[in-house]
Amino acid sequence: MNIILFEALSAQNELSMQDPRAQHICKILRLKEGERFQAGIINVGQGTATLTALKNDSILFDFVMEDTQSAHLYPVTLLVSQVRPICMRRILREAVSLGVQKIILCTTQTGEKSYAQATLYTSGEYHSILLDGAMQSGKCGVSEVQFASSVATAMSLLDENSQRIVLDNVRESTSLAHASITASSVVLAIGGERGFTDDERTTFDRNGFSFASLGSRILRTETACSAGLAVLLGRMGLL
Repeated sequence: MNIILFEALSAQNELSMQDPRAQHICKILRLKEGERFQAGIINVGQGTATLTALKNDSILFDFVMEDTQSAHLYPVTLLVSQVRPICMRRILREAVSLGVQKIILCTTQTGEKSYAQATLYTSGEYHSILLDGAMQSGKCGVSEVQFASSVATAMSLLDENSQRIVLDNVRESTSLAHASITASSVVLAIGGERGFTDDERTTFDRNGFSFASLGSRILRTETACSAGLAVLLGRMGLL
């Protein structure tokens, strides 16, 4: 953790020792009374926390807000096919770390339909994965997550004014590294293990998507997401 995030903070705060964040402060950071750590309020801002007391069952700390710009996320939407939960955990964590504003998890025609009902989502675990990604980044912005039952359904969740790009190694396309970015916000769509069907490619085409690639190699979805987002953010001049 490069920052410790909370839903809300006041000038004086108490945190149960049962909370993993308190354990991190005491056992990993090994902070003592009077020492400081970076803390923040999710999607609000961050500042400095000062440890004021260590009790057997809780810790006390003061908090001063210093920077509300750290909640800023890049105007990028990642539309990604549902994949195995173990892979999706990596995708969510890395996408938030990279500063993506919105993530749309989409069930596709070639994907396993049961993935959308995985415990990762039904238990709410994915929220903690998002939080972990934000804390790794040292920023307090956490991506919004939406769910779509199909590619066609996902189209209604997109910003009408965004530039739209789909990564695909079937249709003839140009390299994402050379793509011309003409809008301030961009949607990047990435398929699952078996890619998109021709019907889904047609849906992308009809909804204003241009096709791009990351080269001729077939990549894992989590690799394509990290690499694709990094290349896109670079093309947008944000990295």
